[in-house]
Amino acid sequence: MAEEAAPPKKKSGKLKWIILVLLLFVLAGAGGGAYWWFVMRPAAQPAEGASEAAESKAEAKGGEAPARNAKVAKLPTFLVNLADPTGRRYLKLTMEVEVGSDATVKELEGQSAKVRDAVILLLSSKSYADLAPIESKLQLKNEVADRLNQILGGPKVLRVYITEMVIQ
Repeated sequence: MAEEAAPPKKKSGKLKWIILVLLLFVLAGAGGGAYWWFVMRPAAQPAEGASEAAESKAEAKGGEAPARNAKVAKLPTFLVNLADPTGRRYLKLTMEVEVGSDATVKELEGQSAKVRDAVILLLSSKSYADLAPIESKLQLKNEVADRLNQILGGPKVLRVYITEMVIQ
């Protein structure tokens, strides 16, 4: 008699599941590594000589290099209505100012009511059209520095840094 052909063996799905689980682990590891590399990794600290070279390069390009003994004072967050015809736009702004000494930082903190008043009046006089272009933002930084220097009685504010700006 003719031998009957054995039915083909059914391949188990275990191999497929093992490959799928391994692939999942590899993708999760790659995703975690990419997150650490782009988000969590600390910024490389340049060597002391390299930072001086970067400062002089920034100054040569006309950029702002931080002053050597400058101190930074954080101003409170300002939330003001803009001078808009509809009255529906507002500005949320957070800034830090670079000053020459710790004494100036303390003086700014002591004059906080005057500082808030001057900055709020300045910001609420602006409209969205006044603040939209980049040149206007640079002008705003200069205007804030001028107002703060008037309050402090001299050129004590070196630079103003906008750390958060939302116009809605």
